[in-house]
Amino acid sequence: MTSLFSRKVHFRDLSESEILALAISSEEDDSRIYRNFASRLQAEYPATSAMFMDMAAEEDRHRQSLIALYRIRFGHTIPLIRRAHVSGFYERKPEWLLEKLPISRVREIAAEMELEARTFYETAAARVTDAETRRLLGDLAAAEAGHERRAGELVAEHLTVEALADEEHQARRQFVLTWVQPGLAGLMDGSVSTLAPIFAAAFATGDTWSTFLVGLAASVGAGISMGFTEAASDDGELSGRGSPVKRGIASGVMTTIGGLGHALPYLIPDFWTATTIAVMVVFVELWSIAWIQKRFMDTPFWRAALQVVVGGGLVLAAGVLIGSG
Repeated sequence: MTSLFSRKVHFRDLSESEILALAISSEEDDSRIYRNFASRLQAEYPATSAMFMDMAAEEDRHRQSLIALYRIRFGHTIPLIRRAHVSGFYERKPEWLLEKLPISRVREIAAEMELEARTFYETAAARVTDAETRRLLGDLAAAEAGHERRAGELVAEHLTVEALADEEHQARRQFVLTWVQPGLAGLMDGSVSTLAPIFAAAFATGDTWSTFLVGLAASVGAGISMGFTEAASDDGELSGRGSPVKRGIASGVMTTIGGLGHALPYLIPDFWTATTIAVMVVFVELWSIAWIQKRFMDTPFWRAALQVVVGGGLVLAAGVLIGSG
């Protein structure tokens, strides 16, 4: 079987002992994946973590049964044959790519893992002609179907309504801390802090292109500054706010967008047309920020409107007065 490590072989070329060895290594891999899921989710999603630990134990029991069968039929030396060695065999994604997935997607992947294994064995059983091999593959397919049923039982056992509600609350809280808070801070900064320089430049020069360049520079500069500041302010380890890179991206991108919103209208050559549209955009931006605060931060709408809309209006007026002076 040394050729398996230098090239992929077709499933149809495997002997019964090699098929059984492949099943053993596959069960071992899936058990490890489930345990990694459980370890990663233990702190924030204990109910789902417990479910994955039970599923890992199920995979261990099936692997032990397969090993016992292999020893009876083929001896104690089991060749190491993995999915990657076999052409057409389903492959798992690298586990490090799965670490940052949302909890709902992790559960979906677990269901897909069981379905893929069962489907593979059923398809393989339909393609072979040897009666003994067909029986073996059919037994493996039945075992995987049993995994699926057991997975459903484990979901019902561990993921109660209360547990799901707690986990959904935790997932929403993490989304708010990692994406909404820094993004909202960036949007507010980009929308409000760039008002004065953009409208001051507009009324001081009366030139739309120059005003656009000022707005572009202010927006991009503020975005870069806010992004790096957010990323460097907290590594997320103790605060639980999540990846500093994600927070920095959210803050930087939204800061830039907030400033560009009322800078882009000055691409229009006519000054008063561009200014009128820019003021309308500012109005939409400020009320959108107030709505986001109400929706995700549970801030009373009147308070958010007072803070953002009134404050933004004052900054806009300051820019116009300074530019007109």
